[in-house]
Amino acid sequence: MATFFLVLIYLAFISLGLPDSLLGAAWPVMQKDLKAPMEMAGFLFMSIAAGTIVSSLASGTVLKRFGTGKVTLVSCIMTATALLGMAFAPSLLWLWILAIPLGLGGGAVDAGLNHYVAAHYKAHHMSWLHCFWGVGAMLGPLIMAPYISEETLWRQGYFIVACVQFVLVVILFLTLPLWERAGANRAKAPLIEAPLIETEGVHTSHPLQIKGGRLALASFLLYCGVEAMIGLWGSSFVVYVKEVPAAVAAQWISFYYAGITVGRFITGFVTFTIKNQSLIRLGQWIALFGACLLILPLPPFFSLAGIIITGFGLAPIYPCMLHETPRRFGRENAPSMIGYQMAFAYTGSTCLPPLFGLLASQTSIAIFPWAIVLSAAGMLFFTEKLNALLKGKHALLEKNSRHL
Repeated sequence: MATFFLVLIYLAFISLGLPDSLLGAAWPVMQKDLKAPMEMAGFLFMSIAAGTIVSSLASGTVLKRFGTGKVTLVSCIMTATALLGMAFAPSLLWLWILAIPLGLGGGAVDAGLNHYVAAHYKAHHMSWLHCFWGVGAMLGPLIMAPYISEETLWRQGYFIVACVQFVLVVILFLTLPLWERAGANRAKAPLIEAPLIETEGVHTSHPLQIKGGRLALASFLLYCGVEAMIGLWGSSFVVYVKEVPAAVAAQWISFYYAGITVGRFITGFVTFTIKNQSLIRLGQWIALFGACLLILPLPPFFSLAGIIITGFGLAPIYPCMLHETPRRFGRENAPSMIGYQMAFAYTGSTCLPPLFGLLASQTSIAIFPWAIVLSAAGMLFFTEKLNALLKGKHALLEKNSRHL
């Protein structure tokens, strides 16, 4: 049963990654077909992200009321229907409207499955889970590629991805009773690792009121901000500052994403011997080192090395931080906390890159590595402060229990 659900969750994460890269791959021909301005892709992306943030914030309450199986099923119906609607959208306005349920569905699936894996499976499954998201994100453009030779064929690419999503909907519907049975059994089982803070039977706090919660949220915001800033502006930096050809710079960014994907695959094996907290710290220091290489006045090769090293360092941070949530904040608080963490993560990836672009337009793209270093250092600072806080709180609880 456990293996079956893992396969199902991995498939769901592949389907979650599929739509994420479709808009960027298809936009050059979508723009011509719909006669839309170039910048409209950014507004569509922000509409999807807004829906994702809203559903992530609400996911804790929704998951507790309806369960992971039902939430995942309804969310997949929303994303599949939205993608099917985009395939037949007669105008840009309809794309904008359909972007909202696409984001709402994607955020709920993401938060629900991440919480399920964090609560019931070991750390290596969380790393591989996000590796499978990368597989979906890579498959999206490959599915779309044959259909972007002509302006109207992009709709067929969206239609095929929608069909894939509907296949998953059918599988989820047929297995819904198993989800409910497994959820009841898992709720009685102990956590994979004992929580630092025991909350069983305690009234669940709001994520912003939980001790250390704001530090965790800040870490997630800065992590996704760093990841997205490198993906969006890394190519421009090496072209304009390091004078690397644009085609080569694009390949370098693909190596960056490959570093994240491969790093998460390797992390899955490393978690058998190294704990999440150590992997998070190690990854942050590696990412900080890679970012520092971009600052130094070295030949372009070192910039490539810096980009790849940064991606490799970022790889374990996000999945390991998610997996630590039940242990950091307790099982009772985990559903809401994971939802808020993901909402702040999406906020970072949505807001920090355009904010940096605005700052760079007023100064210079040469400040790019400094922005990455400061953001990575901030993430490390908040994470270490959270570790110290939880360690001190755990020690105090142990001291009080001994006195009792």
